[in-house]
Amino acid sequence: MTVTKIHHYLALMRFDKPIGSLLLLWPTLWALWVASDGQPSPLFFWVFVLGVFVMRSAGCVINDYIDKDVDPMVARTEQRPLASGAVRPQEALVLFFLLGLMALLLLFCLPKQVWPWSIPAMAVTVIYPFMKRFMQAPQAVLGVAFCFSIPMIYVAVGREFDLAFVLLIAMNFCLVVAYDTAYAMSDREDDLKIGVKSTAILFGEYDRIAIGLLQCTVIGLMVYLKTVLGLSHLFFIAVAISAALFLYQQRLISLRDRSDCFKAFLNNGWVGAVIWLGLVAG
Repeated sequence: MTVTKIHHYLALMRFDKPIGSLLLLWPTLWALWVASDGQPSPLFFWVFVLGVFVMRSAGCVINDYIDKDVDPMVARTEQRPLASGAVRPQEALVLFFLLGLMALLLLFCLPKQVWPWSIPAMAVTVIYPFMKRFMQAPQAVLGVAFCFSIPMIYVAVGREFDLAFVLLIAMNFCLVVAYDTAYAMSDREDDLKIGVKSTAILFGEYDRIAIGLLQCTVIGLMVYLKTVLGLSHLFFIAVAISAALFLYQQRLISLRDRSDCFKAFLNNGWVGAVIWLGLVAG
């Protein structure tokens, strides 16, 4: 195996673009801190952190495999390894299998009660890329996929699904749909040409309003979560910073410029981090 081929495999896993891993990591850490009352097990911490990066990589590989005939027609994705021919479809499937095996090994480090949850988690990961062809709001499926670590953590820790659990799920789901709609806004013209569906197309001229409503919901849920968990007023700093970041994102997407919409999407890596730091401090 050549260095060039390894580079292509890493690119297929988005190793050079960690934003997706970060967006999946932050809600995982939210849940880990809340379910563990601020004192997570080192074993659970590392298993779930590594699991985030492995599952995100697997998701990227299977997404590109399923979209291998679509990505060459989109400006932003035409140079991806499968789209450009740098990696063959059979190689991508082998890589996906190996990543799945790694995820399985990590799963065996967790209590047996968690194991059944891995089945729907993997199923949603595989199903999501197909939803762009059949569902008007595939971002909702992505929201479900990006929430699966939360119940798995609660089960691993042995904590019942309480109100805080529901709020964490709702916060993350709304955040995912909001930032992936901004992401889809950057691809809207290409998606319309090739017939791929998204919330950016579904919301149309109301895309900014829809994102704004989702962002306001996240802020409201954060305030409610503070009350439920009895967090200190330091958490309000996280609320204020998150609100400021959302306002900045609204400014970015105001003209619906492709590159600015993508910047707004990227900015959500900071939102997730701020919420986690607020939970730690609060």
